[in-house]
Amino acid sequence: MNDKVYLLTSIQAAIEAGAAILDVYRSAEFEVEEKVDKSPLTLADRRSHEIIANYLASFNIPILSEEGRDIPYPERNKWDSYWLIDPLDGTKEFIKKNGEFTVNIAMIHQNKPVAGVIYVPDRDTLYFASTEIGSYKAGSRQILGLFDGQKENATQSGVMSDIDSGQRIQHLIELSTRLPIKPSANRPYTVAGSRSHATPELEAFVDEKRQAHGQVEFISAGSSLKLCLVAEGRADIYPRTGPTMEWDTAAGQAVVECSGGKVYKYDMEEPLDYNKENLLNPWFIATR
Repeated sequence: MNDKVYLLTSIQAAIEAGAAILDVYRSAEFEVEEKVDKSPLTLADRRSHEIIANYLASFNIPILSEEGRDIPYPERNKWDSYWLIDPLDGTKEFIKKNGEFTVNIAMIHQNKPVAGVIYVPDRDTLYFASTEIGSYKAGSRQILGLFDGQKENATQSGVMSDIDSGQRIQHLIELSTRLPIKPSANRPYTVAGSRSHATPELEAFVDEKRQAHGQVEFISAGSSLKLCLVAEGRADIYPRTGPTMEWDTAAGQAVVECSGGKVYKYDMEEPLDYNKENLLNPWFIATR
């Protein structure tokens, strides 16, 4: 099995999960519960998780998800590779109905993200990346035909063949835009920041950049979209001065790094670590 098979399957899983999320999002009303940590949980979270887990189960690779975070550390510490997913990143944005929520799926190998998929259901936008092919952006409607018949033609293990996956990846790349996209010559220095988690430290960071660069543009965005802005080249930097979990950042880190950017700890130029005993991330910076 090669990495292309993993990437294609996670793309299809993300798109199908996104469709299920939109069914809930566009319904007249949806139920909101509270998780143990007081963050909101919706029916969309649960449906998305079930769909993604069903797709990825074919590979017999461990899955760590926001909706399945209670796997003991002594067990997961033995994993060489595993899936790290956030079935609905930006639940607060989902509840506010501003469209800025995503489905995040990452492949972690030796505690580093090596592939990532971010799907933005309400905007029909897909980001995907791996260390093998680079980082790309596409509209999901453009690429849906690539998956026609995939389930029917799957091997006995439940996934497509390596040869078939290579052809589909090539077609996928042809239909997509490689990241980063060259910014306009007159674009000011641009900082991406959280729409729902602004902090005094973020404001101080932006002020510091204004002193260094003069004119500074600030873009607010929800969920992992801020990482995508850096990967695209629409933002120069994204400082995160608030709490995030590993599943919030893994897919986005892969998309940024495979586009030539960096994601590192706020107070030192060291990349974020994954599969820690405590799954909480430190503050970090994503930059071009």
